[in-house]
Amino acid sequence: MKHQTCYFTVHRKIPPEQYDDIAERLRENIIQLIGEGVRYFGAGGALGYDTMAAQAILLLKPKFPQIKLILVLPCQNQTRGWTEKDIQIYEDIKANCDKFLYTSQEYSRGCMQKRNRHLVNHSSVCICYLTEQSGGTTYTVNYAKSRGLRIINVAD
Repeated sequence: MKHQTCYFTVHRKIPPEQYDDIAERLRENIIQLIGEGVRYFGAGGALGYDTMAAQAILLLKPKFPQIKLILVLPCQNQTRGWTEKDIQIYEDIKANCDKFLYTSQEYSRGCMQKRNRHLVNHSSVCICYLTEQSGGTTYTVNYAKSRGLRIINVAD
């Protein structure tokens, strides 16, 4: 199953003027991967790109019923501090995904990294939006590279 699995990772903020372009590149790459036999798509449930990626999968499911959205969530209280609108979007995605799991019960210092490692360890492809050379996304992409994953950066 790992060879049929792709995960998404990103820096938290996407420039608003680039949102539509990034969404289109993301969609094109997902469709290409589906054509290559990828069936499972993992997202971490974060705001921004994770939400964009999860929504893209849900929108593509009617045309590609073989694909599955799997949410790998860092903790049960991930949405603490989010706006009501963002929580509603998150809950809608969660209600429509094919599977979700928590890598930790409660928020802790390492729960995001634990989630990210789980996504990498169960995937063969990473579609990222990587524009910085530091932070959690950079660490996760570097970890994915060290594990031999194919990296597709929609920021390029």
